[in-house]
Parts: sequence; structure tokens; C-alpha cells
Amino acid sequence: MMAHLEKRLEARHINMIAIGGSIGTGIFLTSGNSINTAGPGGALLAYALISVIVYFLMTSLGEMSTYKPSSGSFCEYSATYVSPSFGFAMSVNYWFNWAITIAAEISAATTVISFWFPHMNPNIFLFGLYFLIFFANIFSVKVYGETEYWLSFIKVAVIIVFILLGFLTVFQQPNLGTHNWHVGDAPFHKGWLGFVSVFLFAGFSFQGTELVGVASGETKEPERAIPRAIKMVFWRLTLFYILSIGVITLLLPYNDPMLADTSGSLKASPYTLIFSKFLGSGAADIMNLVILLAIVSAANASMYSASRILWYMGQRGEVPSLFKSVNSRGVPMPALIATALVGALVFVSSFVGNGVFFNYIVQVSSLCGFIAWFGIALSHYMFRRKYLPALGGVSILKFKAKFYPFAQVVSMLVIAYVVIAQYQTLPDNSKVLDFIMTYASLLFFLLLYFGHKLFAKKE
Repeated sequence: MMAHLEKRLEARHINMIAIGGSIGTGIFLTSGNSINTAGPGGALLAYALISVIVYFLMTSLGEMSTYKPSSGSFCEYSATYVSPSFGFAMSVNYWFNWAITIAAEISAATTVISFWFPHMNPNIFLFGLYFLIFFANIFSVKVYGETEYWLSFIKVAVIIVFILLGFLTVFQQPNLGTHNWHVGDAPFHKGWLGFVSVFLFAGFSFQGTELVGVASGETKEPERAIPRAIKMVFWRLTLFYILSIGVITLLLPYNDPMLADTSGSLKASPYTLIFSKFLGSGAADIMNLVILLAIVSAANASMYSASRILWYMGQRGEVPSLFKSVNSRGVPMPALIATALVGALVFVSSFVGNGVFFNYIVQVSSLCGFIAWFGIALSHYMFRRKYLPALGGVSILKFKAKFYPFAQVVSMLVIAYVVIAQYQTLPDNSKVLDFIMTYASLLFFLLLYFGHKLFAKKE
């Protein structure tokens, strides 16, 4: 057994891995749910604010990853710069986040496939997609990088085409489609409550940008590749999300019955709806196929990220040593298998239908992601404040994050507020299960943190 991962990812792979992890269910499916929940104005505002926070976090992560590349990413930085207990809780949280996201992505794929086969049992496709993603990760990281590169390339190309065609269609609409912003109580449906409700979905959409840090441990020339990837990935994602949501709001009213049914579950991708409405069923079929590839790509990136985090925890002795082993191709097979077992939660959707399972998974994963983002901001804040001065100060850094400490403090405050404010989104007749699922990720993180301090007797 080898004891290390292979450094075979190039700059172009790093760019596309981060894009691949972020362009999936979030942009193609939950964007429609976001518009339906908060209206066009509320959705755009939520995604714009998330974009600013992500910029702050990406530059923070870029500075630490360039200085010290690691497949443990910010989880290692959390342990080193904050505390071992915080790092342990962050590692388990982040591993679980991406492992469970696999289930969310595959569950979403069944919605896409149902567009073609509304009367077929979606469980047939669940099995096929699940094993396809698992086997794609068995091969070397070079194969994974190439696969993710081309899948992400297709997604990026299609989103650009969608934005261009969308704006051309907008110019053909009465008043440029702005009438959709005056339907019902638009542009801010449900006001502040709608905005807060969408924030988690917006966060879920952008999660994956931090995969640059995870992949840094298998990157050639990280000091050159990572800063470039940080800059390019952020601006691409921001433009994709903001422009895409803008186009959707001008072509579809927020209360379109196909965006979400009365139970709140997604019925179709807004991208597919727009292509079907304005370009015909043939274009809609092509778009649906691309969306399916996008979701498979995102699930593939989720499997990669989670398995590397678990491998890193094995290296640090935080989990059984079994998970630190890799095979002759440099693939951490025990970590991959354990991750796949958590991803197998997707089969729960066979018993919990009507979008309930998908909504729960997205909520749990989103909050896990916000906790991870909080950890990035806090780790960078402590890195600059406590560790960097003794190492020579900012002059030793080859990539420097801007707006320190303002960016880190603002990011932590916004994330903390959004997490706490989620109780406002619970319905008046909410059940105990709803409350538990809303805060399950936070409760799990606190249990890990204090449990580690108690049993490991570390600060």
C-alpha cells in the first residue's frame, strides 16, 4: 500500500474541479426553488450577498493553501491555527457534508430523468448513477481530473449559451420581461423571511468553490496553480449564478407552478422549462441531458472531496488507521468505500418521496457548508493574528488575501446570523423533526467539538 496521494492534478484540473463541485444541483435545480421562495429580487439579493462572502472566503483559503498545500485543506488549518478539537469537528463535518451531498445530487438527478420518463420507477436510475460515480473514483486521480475537466467544460459552455440565448429572448419580451418582477408580491416574495429562507439554498449552490483547497494536496506547482484557480473560479461562478438567475427571473414568473408544487418540492429545472417554452421540446431535451451530466459531475466531485478528507483524518490519527491507506494508483479505497456508504442514503428517497428527502438533505448539507465556511474565516483570522507574525509576517506570503481582518469578521458574522435566523423559516405548525433537521448539522458539530475536548483532553 502507498502512503501518499499522487500529485498529478494540473492547473486546468484544479479550475474545473472547483467549478464542477459548484455547478450542479444548486444552479440547475435549487435556483428555481429559490426564485419561487423569495421572488426574483429576494433570490438575486441572496445570491449576490453569498457571492461577496464566497469571495472573502476563497481569498482566505487561497492564502493558506498557497502557503501550505494540503488535502486536509482548511480542516488542517482549523486544527493548526484554531485548536485540535475544532479541526477534528471541522474535518468530520466537512467529510459528512460532501458524503451526504452525493445523495442530494443523485436524488436530484431522478427529478431530471423524470422529465423524460415520468411514469418509470426512478429507483432504477438511482442504482445506475450511484455505481457509475463510485467506479469513476476508483481509477487514478489523473483519470478523475480528466473526467471532471470535460464534464465541467460541457457545463460551463452550456451555461454561457443559456445566458446568451436567454438575454436574446429577454429582448423579445414585452418590457424586457420586467413584468415578471411585478407578479403577485414580487420582487420580494415573503419579504425578509423569504430572503433568509433562500440564503441556505444559495449557500448550497456555491458550496464546492473550496474544493480548490482540498485538491491542493494533489496539485503540481500549487504556488502558481492555486492563486490563479481562486481568482478564475470565483468570477466565473459569480457571473454564472447572477446572470443565470437574472435571466430566469425575466423569463419565468416566480409563481410558475412548474418551479415548485404546493408541497414545495421541485418539479422541473428552470433551465429546462425556459428551453421548452421558448425553443421547443428538442432544445429542452438537450438541456435536460446537460443538466443530468452536470449533476453527475457535481456528485463525482463530492465523492472525490469527501474521500480525501477522510484519508487526511486517517493520516492524522483522528479515525482508524485503515482510512489512511491508498492503493497502487494512489486512490484511498477504504475512505472511498466509507464515503460511498454514506452516499447510499440516496436510497432513502425510495421511501421518503414528494421532495421531502431532497429538501432535508439540502438543508443538512447547506448548514454543514456554512459551518465549514465559518471555519475557513476563523482559521485565516487566527493564522494572520497568532501564527504569521512569528513566521516573518505577510512578506513571506506568495498570495495575499485582501481586506483582512474586515473580510473574515464580516463573513463570520453573516454566517452566524444566517444559521441562527433559520428558526424564522420554520412553519407555524412545524414539528420537532423539522427543528432537528434544520439544526442537525450545528448540533452534530458541537457534539463532535465538545466530545473531542472531553475524550482527547485537548484544547
